[in-house]
Amino acid sequence: MITVLIVDDHTLVRQGIRSLLELDPDIEVTGEADDGAAAVASIELDPPDVVLLDLRMPRFDGLWTLRALQDKGIRVPVLVLTTFDDDELVLGALHAGARGYLLKDVTFERLGGAVRELAAGRTVAQPAITERLLDAFRTGKHGPTDVGVAETLTARELDVLRLVASGYTNRSIADALHLAEGTVKNHVSSAILKLGANDRTSAVLRALRDGLLD
Repeated sequence: MITVLIVDDHTLVRQGIRSLLELDPDIEVTGEADDGAAAVASIELDPPDVVLLDLRMPRFDGLWTLRALQDKGIRVPVLVLTTFDDDELVLGALHAGARGYLLKDVTFERLGGAVRELAAGRTVAQPAITERLLDAFRTGKHGPTDVGVAETLTARELDVLRLVASGYTNRSIADALHLAEGTVKNHVSSAILKLGANDRTSAVLRALRDGLLD
């Protein structure tokens, strides 16, 4: 059973997400919180397998929550649920340790799948949001390309990173690029190392930041 904490300041949103997740026999919503302070207190008392986190909340918002968890050394997987105008907040959330992001109008199947992915130690990225972030980096909004890193990443590593940024799993990347899954894992690991990242999500974030994923 995968346990989930829902963090959102809107009661109807929390209830709606709970109703969706309760359709899945393998997922149990064990708590709700209406701001970051309540969320951190709940996580310290009874850590869930996955946290679903809104970014825009009064008092203690999503970024505050992520940073508070970092400061306390709590590494629970956090999935950000966002709206289409939250690009800057999404970037801040990824910097602060979020493991993925989805739009709030996500389908039940996608939400349940994302919870399973995070619980299994993987990351989740919604292509619609990733494309908007890519557009911002293409226009130079977030700074110039890191030429040094661009020269060290191979063409295949960049291909793999683009698919990671679009939410592909290693298996689906292997199928798309006609590679063995082990080869894909090696490319991902190499890209993570070259970018000085800690995991897939932070590697994609840094590649986006440096304008590498055209």
